[in-house]
Amino acid sequence: MLDTLALSNYPLRSNVCSTHTGLVSICDLRAVPVRGPSLEVPVLPTSVQAGFPSPALDFVHESINLQDHLVYDPPATFIARVSGDSMLEAGISDGDQLLIHKGTRPRDGDVVIAVLDGQFTVKRLRLTGTGVVLAAANPDYPDIDVPELSELSIWGVAYMCLHSLR
Repeated sequence: MLDTLALSNYPLRSNVCSTHTGLVSICDLRAVPVRGPSLEVPVLPTSVQAGFPSPALDFVHESINLQDHLVYDPPATFIARVSGDSMLEAGISDGDQLLIHKGTRPRDGDVVIAVLDGQFTVKRLRLTGTGVVLAAANPDYPDIDVPELSELSIWGVAYMCLHSLR
C-alpha cells in the first residue's frame, strides 16, 4: 500500500513537545469542552439555489444539532486557527478555523496539520513513490519535499473549515 510505504521511512511521532520554535507546544493543546445544552438550528425544508432564485418558504420543518454535525469524536477533535494564505485554492483562508481529528489515519490528498522539524504547518499530504510532499494550495508557495530523515509528525487530519462570510 503506497501510503504505508511512503510514510514508513519517516520518524513519525504522535506527540511533539518542542517549544524552541516560539510556537505553542503541541502538548499545550487541549480540547475545549462544550458548555451548556447542545445548539439546535432550524433547517429549511428544501435546498437553497445557488443559480436562479426559487420561491421562499415561510416555515421550517426540522432542526439539526450543530455539535452532532461538527464534532463527531469530541476527545480527539481540536480547532486550529489558520495564519497565512498558502492554502487558498483549497478553500482555506487566513483566519479560518480548521476542525482537526487526531485519530484519523492520514491518506494521500488529505489536508493535514503537520509538524516538520518542530514547526506547525497546514498542507495537503501527497504520498509519492519516492517520499512525502506537503503541498501548498497556492502557486505563490512552494511544495515541501520532506527528506526521509526529517522529523515529520502528522498531528491530525483537517475535516472541516469554518470560514466566516463577513
